[in-house]
Amino acid sequence: MKIGYVTTYDVLNPSKWAKFNLGNYGSNHYIFKTLINQGLAIETVGNFQKRYSWLTRPKWSFYRNFYHKDYYRWAEPIVCKNYAYQIIRKIDKLDIDIILCTEGAAPVAYLKHQKPLVIWIDTVLAALIDVYPYLSNLCRETRNNIYVIEKSALDRAKLVIFSSEWAAQEAIRIYKINSDKIKVIPRGANIELKPERTIEEVKTIIASRGENFYKFIFIGVDWIRKGGEIALAVSNELKKRGFDIEFRIIGDLPKNTKSLPDFVKLIGYIDKSTVQGKEYFYNLLADSHFLILPTQADVTPNVLIEANAFGVPCLATNLAGIPTIIKDDVNGKTFPMDAKISDYCNYIITYLLNYSKYENLALSSFNEYRNRLNWLAAGQRAKNLFMNLLSS
Repeated sequence: MKIGYVTTYDVLNPSKWAKFNLGNYGSNHYIFKTLINQGLAIETVGNFQKRYSWLTRPKWSFYRNFYHKDYYRWAEPIVCKNYAYQIIRKIDKLDIDIILCTEGAAPVAYLKHQKPLVIWIDTVLAALIDVYPYLSNLCRETRNNIYVIEKSALDRAKLVIFSSEWAAQEAIRIYKINSDKIKVIPRGANIELKPERTIEEVKTIIASRGENFYKFIFIGVDWIRKGGEIALAVSNELKKRGFDIEFRIIGDLPKNTKSLPDFVKLIGYIDKSTVQGKEYFYNLLADSHFLILPTQADVTPNVLIEANAFGVPCLATNLAGIPTIIKDDVNGKTFPMDAKISDYCNYIITYLLNYSKYENLALSSFNEYRNRLNWLAAGQRAKNLFMNLLSS
């Protein structure tokens, strides 16, 4: 079996990815790698030219200046049709069995080809309109375009894979697509680890954290959207209750850093494309007792899986696809959007005051990663789905 792997960018070169795309592009990169590890042959179909700026640039200016609305060129049908043209020109020179797109609907919305199309994504964008900040001020034209191109792509696909049950149900609800062609495969961690890491290794990592000084970590590209203020408030309350703690912030930092208490450690963005950055990130995760991510708008945050890979339980909101990743009292807990700060604190304290109970939760978190939330499991499931598709 040979796969034509479609992305508009270079999926093999992380150094050229924009910072705000690191999560999505990183997952696409690991999907590519896990399929290679499954023995599948892959031809990359990407690095497309972005055309029609003569049309999209004045539209962007018009909507921004006259209506104060956002217009996105990537959802413009003429741009998507040109992507389809560029794909066909490339794949017609290749001997492939399946066309796989992991980036979204735009590149394949108008793709007409005899080979079966598979789409593997986190969610449909329509489910995020008026939820995510960048999709909350859209002009009517872009709103309509998103619906049109996603509907077209989903209808053309023979198989659609989502990373959570929530995303699958949203696609069915919004686009009325046939549920028989929808499958759910949780993703793995966007880090260089193998699920074969032994239990003894993880036990050593957990034991090294200690039970007198507690470290909590927040990782997010958007301090507000990812619930940074809530995570900080939880840490403040734990400190007030007499616990000796450190609260680490990776990624986007709060604006007023001068007013932060001494127990807050500002780390900021870590470049994981370098060996040094990767090791630093791994060490910070491994040394943390809990990941706190009370995100206010999300799909399936990959950092939850990354934390579980180090035996770190996660506290997050019961939102979107997060319950597919985090199971209460198995690898952390999900809280209602309107949960009180004390709800988070009381849960944490229950484990900190019974440290053997915490160690069991941490070990159970790693087992979720080893058994369910890893790229090996995802790759094996995907390969079986692809084989079934070709034999049907």
